[in-house]
Amino acid sequence: MLNDFVNVDTPVLPRIEWLPLMEDFYTIQGEGFYQGHAAYFIRLGGCDVGCVWCDVKESWDADQHPKVSVEEMVDTAKNSGSKIAVITGGEPAMYDLSQLTESLKQAGLRTHIETSGAYPLTGTWDWVCFSPKKFKAPDPSVYQQADELKVIIYNKSDFTWAEEFASKVKSECKLFLQPEWSKEKEMLPLIIDYVKAHPKWRISLQVHKYMNIP
Repeated sequence: MLNDFVNVDTPVLPRIEWLPLMEDFYTIQGEGFYQGHAAYFIRLGGCDVGCVWCDVKESWDADQHPKVSVEEMVDTAKNSGSKIAVITGGEPAMYDLSQLTESLKQAGLRTHIETSGAYPLTGTWDWVCFSPKKFKAPDPSVYQQADELKVIIYNKSDFTWAEEFASKVKSECKLFLQPEWSKEKEMLPLIIDYVKAHPKWRISLQVHKYMNIP
């Protein structure tokens, strides 16, 4: 019977051939484990997480961005010469990304995602950067899929919050603490001291902002 093979509690998402695209560009990955690598970024529109300090709030409303075909996005990414495609947002996990990741991999690109974990992941990923936010709880299914845990430090209480997630991800997950950009001068000294006391963590900085590149 069908119910022997399908979890009826899990919605089946339609295959998506068009996605709201805020912007796409070839640049240098500025933060996290792949910092310094050339990467092609595909920033999808749409987000309901609502971080007060978000630096791309213009991405939140998906209706403000054109629907672009997966085929066109993949062709542009492939022609850039990049070996890595980073899907970001907004919150890219709002969408079924199966066709996008399948097409990117067929084109010879690694598939990376940057997500708050607010939704279960779809698609096939070579690297999952999980950056949980207090504004919307992550879906627990993301914890064990994360290759990289990146926690934004906005105030002192965020260190305790970061440890809660560090205890839930897989043992080989890379752990990063990153100061929120507007409070970097205040938070970075605290992060340095914390990493020295807890060396399982690493520091992530938004070096692309220092270099004045997208």
